[in-house]
Amino acid sequence: MEIRKKKNRKWKRWALMMLAGVSLLAACQSAGSSTRIADNSQLKVVTTIAQIAEPMSVIGGDRVRVESLMGPGVDPHLYKATQGDIGKLDSSDVIFYNGLHLEANMLKVFEELGKSRPVLAIGEAVNAEQLLKDEEGAIDPHIWFDIDLWKQALAAATEVLKQASPEDADYFESNKEAYFRQMDELKLEAAAKLSQIPKEKRVLVTAHDAFGYFGRMYDIEVVGLQGLSTEDEVSLSDIEETVKLLVDYQVPAVFIESSINPDSIQAVIEGAKKAGLTVSLGGELFSDAMGDAGTEEGTYLGMYRHNVNTIFVALNGGEG
Repeated sequence: MEIRKKKNRKWKRWALMMLAGVSLLAACQSAGSSTRIADNSQLKVVTTIAQIAEPMSVIGGDRVRVESLMGPGVDPHLYKATQGDIGKLDSSDVIFYNGLHLEANMLKVFEELGKSRPVLAIGEAVNAEQLLKDEEGAIDPHIWFDIDLWKQALAAATEVLKQASPEDADYFESNKEAYFRQMDELKLEAAAKLSQIPKEKRVLVTAHDAFGYFGRMYDIEVVGLQGLSTEDEVSLSDIEETVKLLVDYQVPAVFIESSINPDSIQAVIEGAKKAGLTVSLGGELFSDAMGDAGTEEGTYLGMYRHNVNTIFVALNGGEG
């Protein structure tokens, strides 16, 4: 089965108001970030999303201090840097962001800050041939749901850490390899569990199109009511087509996302009910944001495992 919807793309480039301030701050860094690195025992790493920050805190260990600008429930597609963010970014030694237009409103800021310190769009370091695109040619930025691609991205970030602190290179490499083994184990665990869902029930309906890589990896048809960006609009025809799909395949559940308004998913549930199919709310998935810090879902591995378990239980008829 295959569902394709027309997505309205409205990528906005914000941050011009911030550029003057960023340029002034960057000028003060003419000696580069190496001076700060020499004066401090830890590298200060700032990231946009927690999906980057938490793994890099594991890989960096006690040699780095990692801070994420975007916390639980924050939508990176719509996020605009605050003046406080600019201060955090400017005081950093290294900056990592996803790229691929995920943080579309911050691109000018990163371009300016990249003149004075390492700034890497880790998603743009992966094999471009493995990236998904919608029917209009826009790249899907949600690559952290493909564990193999995310390893490529994190490996590129690790190389930047090594360059910033060469004396810690072996330490970073050892931590990366240990972490990648956990990622490989999770991939096998997820594949074994999700393969138990009956083929005809493997339809994942979510608020926006964030799970394409997840679906490709585990042979699940993915339907997002919004497009790749949450700026895309949900039309009545999108809802009607999704309801028809649910009825045709008797899909038992749909899912909300922690960073997305649930109204469109509720409309699908109501539409299915009118069509004679009872569809349950399968639970909340983490897509563009992770859970609270200090919780299992606040880690990349824990967030991913939560999604796998939630999808499995809901689509497998409630059987865990």
